[in-house]
Amino acid sequence: MKVFILGASGLVGGNCQKHFTEMGWDAKGSYFSFETPGTVYYNTLEPLHPGNFDVKAFQPDVIVHCGALTAVDYCETHEEESYQKTVQSTINVIALAKQCNAKMVYISTDYVFDGVHGPYREDDPVSPISVYARHKLEAEQMTLKELPNSLVLRVTNVYGNEVRGKNFIARIIDQCQKKQKLTLKLPYDQYASPANAWDIARAMFVLLRDNKKGIYHIGGTDYLNRVELALRVLSYFPDAQYDLIPISTAELKQPAARPLIGGFVKMKFSNEYPDFLFGNVDSYMKESTLNP
Repeated sequence: MKVFILGASGLVGGNCQKHFTEMGWDAKGSYFSFETPGTVYYNTLEPLHPGNFDVKAFQPDVIVHCGALTAVDYCETHEEESYQKTVQSTINVIALAKQCNAKMVYISTDYVFDGVHGPYREDDPVSPISVYARHKLEAEQMTLKELPNSLVLRVTNVYGNEVRGKNFIARIIDQCQKKQKLTLKLPYDQYASPANAWDIARAMFVLLRDNKKGIYHIGGTDYLNRVELALRVLSYFPDAQYDLIPISTAELKQPAARPLIGGFVKMKFSNEYPDFLFGNVDSYMKESTLNP
């Protein structure tokens, strides 16, 4: 299997490239603004950019689209940029997949739901409540319409190993290891099912291997709020110094609305792969602290 991964310098894409390669696939990954070892340049907003990797010559069987503008509050006040980097980039990737006769994988989010009746299954009605969410939903629906054989994986609160260590858990670990005092003001009313990017890559691998299509919800075995998530990580650093201030989402006054009761029931995936074991924050932390 030959796979081209757009956004392989990021968390999900990087883990996909690593896992697919270890499983014997020919996985080529791209970067846009931040180059990581083993990645090639590709700009999804400029398909004819002279510096772009020649995807058509690579002849991928699958194109995985991990790139997007994920700063939710920024998207709320920069709607056109959000559209370009999430929707227009996906339109361009769909065209590329058609040119290569390749299957496409789109990475989506639980933000396509309003967070009133979560956690969610794949067939629950969508109701985005922010600019970011509307654009993610528009992109996933376009992918499924234009490429009926495509795969959409909805994920949330993704953590794990990445070069830049940008994710929430990685930042806490880094500050604790550096003996820095943390000040965390976190919402106690936002619930989700955090997913390790390594598990997302493993799940994507078996779905692609078996030529699955449609929407799948992917999440770890935890279901907790942001305060509980931080405390779970901090429990592995008994000497850590921190101020943790629980606050309601309304009090945070963020520009973009958040789905409060989010996250997933991954019944569809688990019914099809009952022997697949997802990890959780504890399993990741045990591995990280034993092998820092």
